[in-house]
Amino acid sequence: SAGPGRREEAAGGDRPARRRGGVQRLRDREVRAAPGGAGTRGGAGTGAHACPRSPLLGRRRREEAEEEEVEETPQEKKLRLAKLYLEQLRQHGESRPAPGPVPGGAAPGAEPGPHAPSHIPLSLQVQPPDPASIRMLRGHQLPVTCLVISPDDRFIFSASKDGSLIKCKWEVESGKRLCVVPGGKKGTEEQHMGHASQVLCMAISSDGKYLATGDRNKLIMIWDAAACKRLHIFPGHHDAVSGLSFRKGTHQLYSASHDRCVKVWDVAENAYVESLFGHQDVITGLDSLSRECCVTAGGRDGTVRLWKIPEESQLVFYGHQGSIDCIQLINEEHMVSGADDGSVALWGLTKKKPLALARQAHGMQDAQGLQRPYWISAVAALRNSDLLATGSHSNSVKLWKCGEGFRKLEPLWDIPLVGFVNSLKFSAAGDFLVAGVGQEHRLGRWWRVKEAKNSICIIPLKQRAAAPSPEAPNGS
Repeated sequence: SAGPGRREEAAGGDRPARRRGGVQRLRDREVRAAPGGAGTRGGAGTGAHACPRSPLLGRRRREEAEEEEVEETPQEKKLRLAKLYLEQLRQHGESRPAPGPVPGGAAPGAEPGPHAPSHIPLSLQVQPPDPASIRMLRGHQLPVTCLVISPDDRFIFSASKDGSLIKCKWEVESGKRLCVVPGGKKGTEEQHMGHASQVLCMAISSDGKYLATGDRNKLIMIWDAAACKRLHIFPGHHDAVSGLSFRKGTHQLYSASHDRCVKVWDVAENAYVESLFGHQDVITGLDSLSRECCVTAGGRDGTVRLWKIPEESQLVFYGHQGSIDCIQLINEEHMVSGADDGSVALWGLTKKKPLALARQAHGMQDAQGLQRPYWISAVAALRNSDLLATGSHSNSVKLWKCGEGFRKLEPLWDIPLVGFVNSLKFSAAGDFLVAGVGQEHRLGRWWRVKEAKNSICIIPLKQRAAAPSPEAPNGS
């Protein structure tokens, strides 16, 4: 196995020859680009002032001929051309225009260009939320386990431990419940629409067309998000499905499971693509953005992993002392994770250790006479900004600022919220935060907060830049 932060080949890969060819071509290109051509494959360097007719030219031609003989897949060609294009942009000082301004400076769903800032300092513009403005949507009888917000911020989809109310669709503006999909008994999934066991995770495609849900019974269901109609069932995992994420801008779906495996699916074609192995314990969370890669939280194996799909490789990160239970990407270069040792970690994808680590982020609790940190049960990041949120069962949701180039975690405010915060999501525009709350943790029943309400809480995030409204409607 690979050392910390180093590339580790995924077991079960079925294309070793192609992988060696891709790595060799990359190595050849790097060598030929070196000053003076020193260190080329097949002989010693000739120096920076070598004659143009030196043997180096012949070696280059031979290498190029060898390179042409190696089969290049369409995906590898696409990746190579993309890297070449970005390098040309850097050399000519060109860059894509920055995303257009929106209220509060947030760029909903925007991807920064090669030279654009990796984040927007939105935390400077958000005011502390008013607890009285928090709206609570009731309907689930048991703890809410997961939720997602539609890309246009109009709807919330939620799921819980209910046997009957497996999946709900809510309208954000009115708070009305628009759709309910009932569940059934185990083994009857083909006869009715819903799941027959607890739903642990869900994801929605960036065009809002598909919704994916995963349950304890090893199944992934694909839905028409607008009509709440089930389209397909993906079997294949051998244990509970604990994480789902659509690659941004595509219908490629990543799934993670307690079987320690990551799988890739093509939802538009109802097709399985491949499986990735490496974690030594149950996978508890997964996330992805635009790049063809995903990140996972590895539970008690103590690792966070970045899976590079085209290269069939992974990077391994270490930093938490307990079970890593939740993870989310902030942008294409940074991510945040939480663990049951009470710590919140801020990571850069090029460093094997956390850039910042907040220990006992939600304080300490008295558990059977012992002082233990509150578990971090949910994390959320407002994409391409410096604003984070974390949840536990400490009677509050915490907002954080990523400071000093993502090398500090600075607490901002506590938002009172009673119960286990099992899921957190920012709206795309950054004007509200949604929390899925329950009396129990989404993965078990270690504690029970009896005074908690199994509900969905919508927390408005007001912008300082906005003009003050003397009579703003409740929940606006």
